[in-house]
Amino acid sequence: MERTVLVVLLVVLCVLAAFGLLVGWRHRASRQSHLAEIPTTPGDLGPDLVEPVTGMYVSTTTSGTWQDRIVAQGLGRRANGAIRLSAEGVCIERDGESDIFVPVGNLLTVTTAPGVAGKVMGMANGVLIVRWSLGGVSVDSGFRSNDTAAQDDFIDAAQVLIAKGQGGGRPADSPSTNGAPS
Repeated sequence: MERTVLVVLLVVLCVLAAFGLLVGWRHRASRQSHLAEIPTTPGDLGPDLVEPVTGMYVSTTTSGTWQDRIVAQGLGRRANGAIRLSAEGVCIERDGESDIFVPVGNLLTVTTAPGVAGKVMGMANGVLIVRWSLGGVSVDSGFRSNDTAAQDDFIDAAQVLIAKGQGGGRPADSPSTNGAPS
């Protein structure tokens, strides 16, 4: 009998913990409801400037605070997919989730970091970071690439696009300035 009571208490405790996590996630989303809507992906992005990079979308955070995950509008849900760069902007295509489109005019910089909320790697170029403006709020979207060589090509092409004056025009931040762990 005593063992049964302990098992029931443990199950109740686990259910309460899961419920608390769900309530916290929903409260975070409601606190972030002031954020602008994610721009709609155009019907035709045009040709890719570099090969799309496959991997996993990790999360989006407030710029400079790598653990402040944004969960509103589905930005906090990780998914496998690909990231594309065209003259129109950056498109993060997520399997089972809506795409995240960053128009070239909102693009601030593309760099790497050792981590972002939800994924920390043991290397400086572990996560591809796309810094962009979402309705005047600077955010960082993290993408874990399957191929670091393709990731480097993507960064180079994005920096050329920004340097042409088509992007947000801010200089690229070094990985150590985004607040991610070293």
